[in-house]
Amino acid sequence: MVSSRQDPPAAVPHSETVAAQAPQPLLERPGVRPAGIRQVFRDLGLPYVSNGMIGLIFSASGPIAVTLAVGAAGGLTEAQLASWVFGILFSGGAATVVMSLLYRQPLGFAWSIPGTVLLGPSLQHLSFAEVVGAFFTSGILVLALGASGVVRRIMAVVPMPIVMSMVAAVFLKFGTDIVVSTQANPVVAAPMVVAFLILAAIPALGRFLPPVLGTLAVGCIAVAASGQFSFTGGGPILATPVFTVPEFTWAAQLELVVPLAVTVLFVQNGQGIAVLRAAGHNPPVNVFAIASGAFSVLNACCGAVSACVTGPTNALITSSGTRQRQYTAAVVFGLLAMACALLAPALTRLMLATPKEFILALGGIAMLRALQQAFVTAFATAFTLGSLVTFVVTISGMSLFNIHPAFWGLVCGYVVSRLLERADHSRS
Repeated sequence: MVSSRQDPPAAVPHSETVAAQAPQPLLERPGVRPAGIRQVFRDLGLPYVSNGMIGLIFSASGPIAVTLAVGAAGGLTEAQLASWVFGILFSGGAATVVMSLLYRQPLGFAWSIPGTVLLGPSLQHLSFAEVVGAFFTSGILVLALGASGVVRRIMAVVPMPIVMSMVAAVFLKFGTDIVVSTQANPVVAAPMVVAFLILAAIPALGRFLPPVLGTLAVGCIAVAASGQFSFTGGGPILATPVFTVPEFTWAAQLELVVPLAVTVLFVQNGQGIAVLRAAGHNPPVNVFAIASGAFSVLNACCGAVSACVTGPTNALITSSGTRQRQYTAAVVFGLLAMACALLAPALTRLMLATPKEFILALGGIAMLRALQQAFVTAFATAFTLGSLVTFVVTISGMSLFNIHPAFWGLVCGYVVSRLLERADHSRS
């Protein structure tokens, strides 16, 4: 029988801390036996099912809407859009299940939202076949960099507070979305906020019904009761992947390959790694890069943007429960993502039928703990000036050479920290 109890967070054993600090091989080994079906069912519980479901709802709503908006503006056909959605959901789910079972850690994969956004202008003057060619090249580049070991060495140089300040800046919008959605649509968002506060404030209730799951249930009731659910049943149900023959042109390669690779490795994967470490896990940095590259190539076959590890998804699946059992939330997320990939057209219509304030409030509430942890890690001890510069540059929206502001935030924050916080670096 699936357990519904929620264990208290477990401390990281000293032996694991020492192992994490010891020199690691190029390809980080799991260090544990992969989880089998029986082990998964023993470790599974209601909080982990809830976290996996919330992660899927988050991924299949706002991010899908961004994908559809960019693709439609770029002139993609309905079949190409459905294939794109199928590719990103299926590859993200498959990578999550495989990696999480292998390492017995919650290693959530999805797709690059910043990468999707930067495609918008490119699709206005490049053919989709040229963009797909850039997808293939970028995936191979990410895979090669991961196999070389250079990614882990670079990430080891940047102090954790600076990385977490970048995460805090990226996650900040999720917190403000709670306020914005409550003001814009109080009939839906306000009951969700109240439900979360009650369930979080009364531990006995929270153990029976996890706060975020209760928030989801109350939100669904509020949407239905207010008559704001507008689902249209027409259109295809099952997704059919479409292969677009890639064109490799210098214009597309120079414009897209490096920004896509940097976004995957240092913006998206950097967020995910920081979130997982803050939650007490030891993610395999090089293997992350290799898996991101391999699944990006798979995505390209469906005409889809790069695969990556994501901060929001991993924050949601590690938001509660015992550290050793959180991998089951990732497995739930991955299995649901693969199932939804097959129903991509219908799923997209279903999620877009709900008011946007429902999604914003749900995502913001689910991300509160991760946002709190990011701020605490970024500004509680050392490297505070570098963290502040990283935070400010990231939220400023500065974008050079089509590369996401989070990358430039890390660069600027690290440079300022090296120049003005030498004592902190000497002690680290």
